[in-house]
Amino acid sequence: MTTTFELTQEAPAARYPIDDLPENTRIVLAKRYLKKDAQARPLEQPRDMFWRVACNLAEAERRYGAADGRVAEVAAEFFEAMARLEYVPNSPTLMNAGRDLQQLSACFVLPVEDSIEGIFDAVKWTAMIHKSGGGTGFSFSRLRPRNDFVQTTTGIASGPVSFMKIFNAATEEVKQGGTRRGANMGMLRVDHPDIMDFITCKADMVSVTNFNISVAITEAFMRALDKGEDFELISPRTGEIAGHLNARQVFDTIVDNAWKNGDPGLVFLDRINAGRANPVPAMGPVEATNPCGEQPLYPFDSCNLGSINLARFVQQGPSGPDVDWERLGRCVATAVRCLDNVIDMNRYPVPQIQQVSNEVRRIGLGIMGWADLLIELGIPYNSQPALDKANEVMSFIQQRADDASETLAAERGVFPAWEKSIYGPQGEKRRLRNSTRTTIAPTGTISIIAGCSSGIEPLFAICFERNVLDGTRLVDVNPTFERIAKQEGFYSPELMAKVADSNSIQDFSEIPAHVRRVFVTAHDVGPEWHVRIQAAFQNYTDNAVSKTINFPHEATREDVARAYLLAYEEQCKGITIYRDGSRDVQVLSTGHTAAVRASQGSVPTLPDPENQESASGSRQVRSRPRVMHGVTERIRTGHGTLYVTLNMDDEGHPFELFSNLGKAGGCDSAQLEAISRLVSLALRSGISPREVIDQLRGITCCPTWDDGVQVRSAPDAVALALERHTGRDEPAPEEQAHPYALQMGFFPTTNGNGSTNGQAKSSKQLCPDCSGILTWAEGCLTCHSCGFTKCG
Repeated sequence: MTTTFELTQEAPAARYPIDDLPENTRIVLAKRYLKKDAQARPLEQPRDMFWRVACNLAEAERRYGAADGRVAEVAAEFFEAMARLEYVPNSPTLMNAGRDLQQLSACFVLPVEDSIEGIFDAVKWTAMIHKSGGGTGFSFSRLRPRNDFVQTTTGIASGPVSFMKIFNAATEEVKQGGTRRGANMGMLRVDHPDIMDFITCKADMVSVTNFNISVAITEAFMRALDKGEDFELISPRTGEIAGHLNARQVFDTIVDNAWKNGDPGLVFLDRINAGRANPVPAMGPVEATNPCGEQPLYPFDSCNLGSINLARFVQQGPSGPDVDWERLGRCVATAVRCLDNVIDMNRYPVPQIQQVSNEVRRIGLGIMGWADLLIELGIPYNSQPALDKANEVMSFIQQRADDASETLAAERGVFPAWEKSIYGPQGEKRRLRNSTRTTIAPTGTISIIAGCSSGIEPLFAICFERNVLDGTRLVDVNPTFERIAKQEGFYSPELMAKVADSNSIQDFSEIPAHVRRVFVTAHDVGPEWHVRIQAAFQNYTDNAVSKTINFPHEATREDVARAYLLAYEEQCKGITIYRDGSRDVQVLSTGHTAAVRASQGSVPTLPDPENQESASGSRQVRSRPRVMHGVTERIRTGHGTLYVTLNMDDEGHPFELFSNLGKAGGCDSAQLEAISRLVSLALRSGISPREVIDQLRGITCCPTWDDGVQVRSAPDAVALALERHTGRDEPAPEEQAHPYALQMGFFPTTNGNGSTNGQAKSSKQLCPDCSGILTWAEGCLTCHSCGFTKCG
């Protein structure tokens, strides 16, 4: 039983990299991690946070007979690894260790049994986990299909997808730590009778928005796919054959939906239950993963994660830069001990989770800064040498993590389920403290803290405009690129700004070719290289690998299909893809983009009545008819419930707007009346609704969530209502999708400079917290400015 920890000694006095963090990183820490008083003012500095975490986790040593002196030594060891930014635990550990909550795990898997009681028990546990700051994964494969018989009521079942919506709604109402929503992974076996409903459940972009979804693929399905044959659907209630589907038809539907919006991903279910991938088969088959897919877990299992910053382990050798293997090995040992201590110090949100977590003692040590390491070594990300280095680095980490777990087992004993595990007397006979040791997990926010690239992803940009949380906008330049640019004489602030306005430097002739070859971004890396890098790390990872396989917007469905099949052939345990622009509105509207849309006939045309513009060119306000028809929408804001009424003219174009905050009088109501009058004047004068929306969308004051949408302010809500009920700059008809960006609180901006290097800029999404650019990486939507992530 853990107790609230009180620091009894000072942190080491030496100066560490943690003492020289960039201002934006300090703002991120203050907003999300540092202990605060009742007025939300930070009570600690970054080094205090790391010391708090180190001391708390070192307390676990007492359980194994350590005296005060040894506890202090371990605390100093943990602190030094973190303060040097060489190793960082997952976010819940940084936030909660040594504080009242003391919930240190990032994610969990919960069982969903085929009964009303079992389903709503899982909903209750989900709420408890999300409240504590964790994410959840579920398999809905045990639920009987839609229209199946329900004996207790002599009625019919509604099916897994309908119950997913209940979990989705519960997630919407519970904000993690009071600041953000929980994250979920929903999985269904490919041989479930409702598989087609599941595959398409996110096609409208408004359903189950709080879920990532993955299809659990079996070997039987892959054999049928290879032969173009039908495969059997199995009733989870009876275990009998319930029908057949053609494997290629199902696969094509998966690919089509993933091409359109990124979901579903694939998890190769039989592979994650085979051999060493399932360390304790007696605990039952693994049926689900955590929200980003890198952690297959038993029911009530948890993942305790941390990552090593590879960028900190480069040294100059006789033949050039290389990895400091000795120092890396020592850090691995420290990290494994730290993660094992997390299991003991954790206060789990559900008793069953505590039981399973202690029985298998699963940990997941991963890496970040992979792209930075390659750059320092002069290795292009999309190259065979990068694959070779990935195998070398991860095999080393895996071996040292195994050795460290074996050392801990000698000190503390093996994990309790060892006897029935693959390592026990009937298996490898290797005494280990932890049933799994390694995982490649998302590192979105902790990589910001560590000042490195995230996970094993390529750089998302060489330079980018960072939106500092205090409102300042700065050009953030990759430090290695800046150093090389200055050394080789091609640095200039103008060039850096130009690079920040582009996704790639490959067409910049003023940058030497050998520099361009090494500084590749996610947009330069072909999907097959993304898959091969993932597979290289999977070769030496106990659990799985979180990574996004990025596609350009013009990628075809056949390209996505090839990536899925390559992931299977390369022995990956799962795959998540994202085609650029498939989930978002076009946030950067360039001249090229506008021309393309115009040629596709997808740019809406506003009415141009004869009295709209006078001969002198000045706009004329249309007169109001006596009777008009419209819609009224209710939106929850941080100032109260807002009612927005939008009236249309006879042709269905927006004409005027009224808003009411649900309470009479006050400055808020007066300002809203002024906004509504000006919006109405603009609409009646022929101003594009898009221009009105662009001016209002994103204004921030007292943000809150409303049915899956972050509403930043009352003006933002007015823009949101206007955008929902008026014509928009839409993609071509075959690519149309609900404006997902609106569901996430993103808003469009205009580039103003046209295309870069003669090419259209890709569409981008903006962070609902800081308006920074969001990218799809590590299986999730992440902001590199403030650390926001949709996956919790």
